[in-house]
Amino acid sequence: MKTRHQIILDDARRMSHLKNESIDLMVTSPPYPMIQMWDEMFSRQNPEIEVAIKDENSIKAFELMHTELDNVWREVYRTLKVGGIACINIGDATRSMNNKFQIHTNHARVLSFCLGLGFHALPEVLWIKETNKPDKFMGSGMLPVGAYVTLEHEHILILRKGEKREFKTQEERANRQKSAFFWEERNVWFSDKWKDINGVFQKLNHTQLRERSAAYPIELAYRLISMFSVQGDTILDPYLGTGTTILAALASARNSVGYEIDKNFNGIINERIKEIKHIANERNEQRLNKHKDFIKTRINEGEEKYLNKTYNFPVVTSQETNIAIPKLKEIVQIEDGLFEAEHYY
Repeated sequence: MKTRHQIILDDARRMSHLKNESIDLMVTSPPYPMIQMWDEMFSRQNPEIEVAIKDENSIKAFELMHTELDNVWREVYRTLKVGGIACINIGDATRSMNNKFQIHTNHARVLSFCLGLGFHALPEVLWIKETNKPDKFMGSGMLPVGAYVTLEHEHILILRKGEKREFKTQEERANRQKSAFFWEERNVWFSDKWKDINGVFQKLNHTQLRERSAAYPIELAYRLISMFSVQGDTILDPYLGTGTTILAALASARNSVGYEIDKNFNGIINERIKEIKHIANERNEQRLNKHKDFIKTRINEGEEKYLNKTYNFPVVTSQETNIAIPKLKEIVQIEDGLFEAEHYY
């Protein structure tokens, strides 16, 4: 099978390239309002934000920043198919302004606006990012009452547009079965706390880019894509950055389209796409090997009941019998910003 992957160097607040209800799944991590590294970007989008920051008006700055994100969430809602899902990884922010230290609840503001658009919320995930850094504690040290709780998690909001997606034809149902995940993966992936994915600190080493990237790891995008889409679906990321969502779509045999307003990221994205084949196939092979190791224990306990038809190994449930995890054969650049990938089983 073949998939297509498009990089659009444009402002995601106006996704004029995309038709209504053309996207199956959106996975993204936007700039976090009230995190200092994003101040300049937000201020370019609306100069009033820079004024609010200089005036140390945290309430106004917070709301103005989110108003810019709101424009993107409107476009996401427009382009998602009925039954499509939006996954938004966002962290809250702590900041002192006007001699007041407080938390800015980004996840709550995004969720409130998206519900107003017509999304309905599904159970969310807390991405636990524990740190042992000695300087992680804030405030008055060991003295009450001015010591503050440390933020060591981010939110992954999971939102659905309209009713649950239906798979009506025999071909659609067969593809859904092929795209299933293993029983033991389900038990980890669909927990509301993810502790097994580490954050990544990425220095960009590019004179035209900010010092570091806030990109999430490819495993996070790969997992969400595997959970909430099927092979051949189209995945959208309106804040593409270094291209992680496209890489995860390539690894999982989905089509993808990503928007990135900063054209300086284009070279980095292209390089990562050209290097993804080995990483993708290694990750998919790891899934198979981990299942084989897991099922050995089940066999020893005499609990195996079903056989997967693709790999001829035991699985726990009948829903896993048709799983087929694609391998990435090659990636060809069709034109600037457009790639075609070939997958095989």
